Amino acid sequence: MRLKTLARASAIAVIAGLAAPAFAQQTVTWWDFFAGGDGVRMKALIDQFNEEHDDIEIEATTLEWGVPFYTKIRTSAAVGQGPDLMTYHLSRMPLGLAEGVLTPITAEDLEAGGISEDDFFAGALDSAKGPDGTLYAVPFDIHSIVLYYNKSYLEGTRFLDDNGELTGISSLADFEEALATAKENGAESPVTYATGDDGGVFRVFYTLLSQQGGTLISDDGEVLPGDSMDKAVNAVEIMTKWHDEGWQPEQALYEASVALFTSGKSAFQMNGVWEVPTMNDLAANGELGFEWGAVEIPQLMDSQTTWADSHAWAIPVQGDEEMDPEKRAAVMEVIGWMEKHAIQWADAGHIPAYKPVAESEEFKVMEPNATYSTLADKATYDPRSEVAGVASPAYDAAQNIISPAIHGYLSPEDAVAQMKSELESRMN
Repeated sequence: MRLKTLARASAIAVIAGLAAPAFAQQTVTWWDFFAGGDGVRMKALIDQFNEEHDDIEIEATTLEWGVPFYTKIRTSAAVGQGPDLMTYHLSRMPLGLAEGVLTPITAEDLEAGGISEDDFFAGALDSAKGPDGTLYAVPFDIHSIVLYYNKSYLEGTRFLDDNGELTGISSLADFEEALATAKENGAESPVTYATGDDGGVFRVFYTLLSQQGGTLISDDGEVLPGDSMDKAVNAVEIMTKWHDEGWQPEQALYEASVALFTSGKSAFQMNGVWEVPTMNDLAANGELGFEWGAVEIPQLMDSQTTWADSHAWAIPVQGDEEMDPEKRAAVMEVIGWMEKHAIQWADAGHIPAYKPVAESEEFKVMEPNATYSTLADKATYDPRSEVAGVASPAYDAAQNIISPAIHGYLSPEDAVAQMKSELESRMN
């Protein structure tokens, strides 16, 4: 009789909506490295997820970007004190694999999140895999450098079409003609980028190298193999010419390089898509004195490609323990939800790596993102090497060797030879 009473009570509770959930609420501990506008947008996504879910709660912590973040991941994962879910740059995938801090993500995991490999751009997906094809992360976006332009310096020239959009740049000669024209029209620095910082120098150098078909580090670990030395020298010579002609700023740090463009002193800016919100905000507040646009970096050399990276989701190892299956399912549900809401992240200038959002009508009218989203299929990611990627020896070499060269303190040949030697020494 007691069993029947309990059964009847349980049935009544279910009908009344009072039954306990099938699974206890899962708390997903989350670490990211997002600051500024990215941080604001990610916090809004997390808050929205938590509001919409009673069975899963994200408990988020933001850590310092770069080396501190990846060092913290390594040490915490080793002792099982890391997060359940973390953001990760795909350019640091080789480091994560070498350190053994990443767990494979299976087809069943993806299914639990309502997503599949076919949902993602091939370049980003390939960069999320190990050498054997095992998936270790889920791409969230594609972020690259793009070419911002100030229309006022190009009015009446062949570089603006009838709709006021950038046109006529399909070679290095075209671009340099546009720079010379902008200087004649009063631009203080016709093209600005962070000529004194690691990221700005590396991304422009790597784009010029990649457009020539050059390789910084091969898959088997050779630095500047074959004729890539000559192509790297050519890239440095181009950047040096831009300096010598007075077309780019002198040893500009990141903030200064951005200020040159936003203050109307530069006709072009080679910078990340993450500055799109800055431009939009300034324009909306009436603080921008010119019309602007942004496009994919034009084909300056032999092929159309641009440096790119991706923010991605990864699940770190838990020391010697395996993650509870219910917790892992909750983590994948978080990942899937974030991917399906990536249009809100695209507001930060990024291109969604999740194709259903990138191909949606909502994204197709998001400008200038939709205009430069063509780069998603043609982007070149950082070399698959432990010494490459953000906050890596390759970036250090750009700041400490390539930047002095483009300012005349080293010959391009000596700079490339030093870069090769430095990266080879860091591999040993």
